[in-house]
Amino acid sequence: MSHALIVDDDTDSAQMMAALIAAEHFTVATAHNLRDARRQMALQQPDIVLLDLQLPDGSGMDLFDDPELVAHSEVVLITGHASLETSVQALRLGAADYLTKPVNMKQLRGILSRVMRPSVLKDELASLNAEWQKTGHFGHLWGRSAPMQRIYAQIARVAGTAVSVFITGESGTGKEVVAQTVHDLSRRRKQPFLAVNCGAISPNLIESEIFGHEKGSFTGADRMHQGFFERAHGGTLFLDEITEMPLELQVKLLRVLETGTFMRVGSTTPIETDVRVIAATNRTPEQAVSSGKLREDLYYRLNVFPIGLPPLRDRSSDVPLLAEHFLAAVCERESVRKRFTPGALEKLTAYRWPGNVRELRNVVQRSFVMAEGDQITDEWLPTDPPSADGSPAAASAAPAAGANSGSITIKLGTSMADAERQLILATLRHFNQHKERTAAVLGVSLKTLYNRLKEYAAEDKDGEVPEGGDPAP
Repeated sequence: MSHALIVDDDTDSAQMMAALIAAEHFTVATAHNLRDARRQMALQQPDIVLLDLQLPDGSGMDLFDDPELVAHSEVVLITGHASLETSVQALRLGAADYLTKPVNMKQLRGILSRVMRPSVLKDELASLNAEWQKTGHFGHLWGRSAPMQRIYAQIARVAGTAVSVFITGESGTGKEVVAQTVHDLSRRRKQPFLAVNCGAISPNLIESEIFGHEKGSFTGADRMHQGFFERAHGGTLFLDEITEMPLELQVKLLRVLETGTFMRVGSTTPIETDVRVIAATNRTPEQAVSSGKLREDLYYRLNVFPIGLPPLRDRSSDVPLLAEHFLAAVCERESVRKRFTPGALEKLTAYRWPGNVRELRNVVQRSFVMAEGDQITDEWLPTDPPSADGSPAAASAAPAAGANSGSITIKLGTSMADAERQLILATLRHFNQHKERTAAVLGVSLKTLYNRLKEYAAEDKDGEVPEGGDPAP
């Protein structure tokens, strides 16, 4: 039976929590100051410590001054109010989670249901580190390059905590794969992981999809619908392309993050939720804030632990490993064995991959289909377009600009929104209205590109589609 220690100078509060925890089949001890807490931990090492921050003989954080004392116990901080500072504080000290007073029983049950000693997580991470050094495989990720090693270290640090994670990176770099890996290494791993692309849901439906709705709340609502927050209870909710979420909905999301409650569309009854939120964007967050696409307060609430993913061109040494991994998956699915020639791998490595890992996966699948024998040569592999002087040019340096000059000039004082518009339309012209290529070079999803073109059409005073193409597929 698992053992819990409650460290709280409020006797009534400690006794109430002890009764609740005992009902969850834990043995429970209580301490009302740091001295008693250290004595209790020496007598019996607890699996979980619920630690009040304000104690008569010091701060609860003083327990962390003795790493050996808390090395084998999951620590949950108890605070008077939830805040960004509390999240950062919990992460910095190694606490797994935090509760706010008065303690919510639903949240407490959730924490108790996923108690896991830190030593177990450390053993898992040690095994993963040995695995990536041997095979280049870490969770759902592949790569041995220095940028990826940094990502692995960040994931290992944050996975065991409850803090929000904000992932940035170009389209196709693997933001959802990182989020899934964080979830799988967390204490929430046995609960759902749900991914939502905020840019792929109609603005008219996104509130209902995320928060749910009551029967009859709007035309067509013929039954009650549970949203993502309800379905992800106890687990992780991944909000991709968060900057595509309407601003009025961002306000409601901020309230959920701050209070742990939400209401279905058409209801006035708050519903409690215990969900870890991981958000992602392919925009530069600061630019999204300045251009009005992302609320500043929501950004700071989500950006507790930022993870920036490198584009594939910045870790080209990982390309052969990734290509072989994708090829092995296709071969297994098709029950056919094929392999890349050395020349093919060399060409794959030299390419600049504007579409990043997603483009590489598609290229591998296409080259598998086109290869007639058991060898995949460089015949069907992509080549970077030539630069204006005829020399090979990196896709990352490919002119995202006008079709003739290969560059555009943006005057000082131009707003971020206008600069973005000029860049998108010039890039679209440069690639002869090829939207997939434009989106790949700009590092955004095709859906995001279409959304931008729709915005520009709406802003056009004549109501016509702006120069650069139609706004819908």
